[in-house]
Amino acid sequence: MDARLNYFADPTSAKVLKHFMSAGKALKETTLPAATQELTALRVSQINGCAVCIDMHTKEAAAAGETAVRLHLVAAWREATVFTPAERAALELAEQGTRVADAAGGVDDEVWARAAKHYDEEQLAALAALIAFMNAANRLNIMAQQPAGDYEAGQFH
Repeated sequence: MDARLNYFADPTSAKVLKHFMSAGKALKETTLPAATQELTALRVSQINGCAVCIDMHTKEAAAAGETAVRLHLVAAWREATVFTPAERAALELAEQGTRVADAAGGVDDEVWARAAKHYDEEQLAALAALIAFMNAANRLNIMAQQPAGDYEAGQFH
């Protein structure tokens, strides 16, 4: 399967993606725990069905020491006992932040409050930005039908 577009071949989209990827790198440098970032990115990508991002974030998380059990259970985190309360709050926020069109009220106050119990303002801002960033990345990849399976951990960082 070949991608419909090579975003880096066009000067305009290459310039935009250079800045976009810089934003992703800036998120990696926040105090939001790396495990939370990868689990959140993975969950958003699962919801959106972005194979290339699922491939990337599964491999990045595994390379950072995440267990196969936890990675396999991200899609069913509500029933899984392997996630911390903080991670569960982040995953819940990721789901509501990704499904804003499905949830007429957007993110519930209760969901936000649960996340705010575990993350300070800087981390909440990073979490919200990460969720939005991943939704944008998923959409770019899905529209261009980026193929999955060949990603190697560290390839973009």
